[in-house]
Amino acid sequence: MKEHKEKQGLGKEIVSLLRANIRDYMMYIALILIMGFFTFKTNGGFITARNLTNLINQAGYVAVLAIGMTIILILKHIDLSVGYVAGFCGAAAAIFMTRYQINEWAAILLVLVLGLAIGLYQGILVTKVGVPAFVTTLAGMFIFRGLLNLFLQESGTIIVPNAGFNALSNGFIPDLPFGTEIHLLTLLIGAVAVIIMIFTQLKSRKNKQQYNFPVISTPIFVFKLIFLSVIIMLIIYVLAKYSGLPWTAVIVGVVLLGYNYVLTKTRLGRYIYGIGGNEQAAELSGINVKRVTLFAFCSMSVLAALAGVLYTSRLQSATPTAGLGFEMDAIASSYIGGVAVSGGVGRVTNTMIGALVIMSLTNGMNLMGVDISYQYVVKGIIFITAVAFDVRTRAKGR
Repeated sequence: MKEHKEKQGLGKEIVSLLRANIRDYMMYIALILIMGFFTFKTNGGFITARNLTNLINQAGYVAVLAIGMTIILILKHIDLSVGYVAGFCGAAAAIFMTRYQINEWAAILLVLVLGLAIGLYQGILVTKVGVPAFVTTLAGMFIFRGLLNLFLQESGTIIVPNAGFNALSNGFIPDLPFGTEIHLLTLLIGAVAVIIMIFTQLKSRKNKQQYNFPVISTPIFVFKLIFLSVIIMLIIYVLAKYSGLPWTAVIVGVVLLGYNYVLTKTRLGRYIYGIGGNEQAAELSGINVKRVTLFAFCSMSVLAALAGVLYTSRLQSATPTAGLGFEMDAIASSYIGGVAVSGGVGRVTNTMIGALVIMSLTNGMNLMGVDISYQYVVKGIIFITAVAFDVRTRAKGR
């Protein structure tokens, strides 16, 4: 009898958790359903090691853009220029390496500085001159699209021969010297990731209990840790059986961890959420709104430059069409990841799931041979459904 009551209590708690956190859980459910659907339709081709690696490399530049876009959207601004800023900076990197024979690492550094300069230019227009972000970045979209075409007007597509540069989005981390057929270093990184995840979850739970905040029951908490650990190690094992962890995953992981730390553990992060929630109240409380907004635009453009490097590396060339639609994927990833349309709410970790949703759709439909026109329709439907769901659930929450 007691066991039946405990089961009934756990069942009620699970239902209650789903209802209370439906916005956060829905994106994970959507990702699982999308992956399951394409796995079935492609007879398992979607979850092969080769395709998972391809998916990671495809999603890399979108994920980097989406992380920066999350901060912009939390602040209730928008940046429409990021696609062509990425394309322009990728072309600049290719020109530095091929035309001026600059070392690839120096070229990447120069491109990141170029991104910072672009962010300063657009950020100053928004914060000092007072031009709305929509207008500023729309103008930037035109400007950097024109500059991209101008840079490549004579040469056309530029092939990048630098092996180190091309390895960023096509290469894999090296294995340990005593590695076997399976990539041991990838397994080790996966194990460390699981340990860190468990440690941070336990620490967060302990802190909540210390201040008498509500926490989920121990059985559900343990199940959550086991489930996440199994998923992480399963993906890591599949990659380790192939060629190991792609460099793209490492780069995106470092960017994600850095920005997640800034948003959750620093004063700047609290300022960003405060301004997004109520800009007037934030300013009255002493927060330098203009400085934080300028940081957001500089950060966005630097990440756009990095995304351009990853995209150019993946293609091993700079093309006049680079950047087309990138900003739409970044914005969609952020909103699917739970960024509130009204601002003030959003997490970069959830945005990463949003990016995987968008790129899983693209990857799966490409495997199935779906026409590009239908792909845009499907992504548009998923996007508007996610935003409508978010708006409705937040309205009910109030």
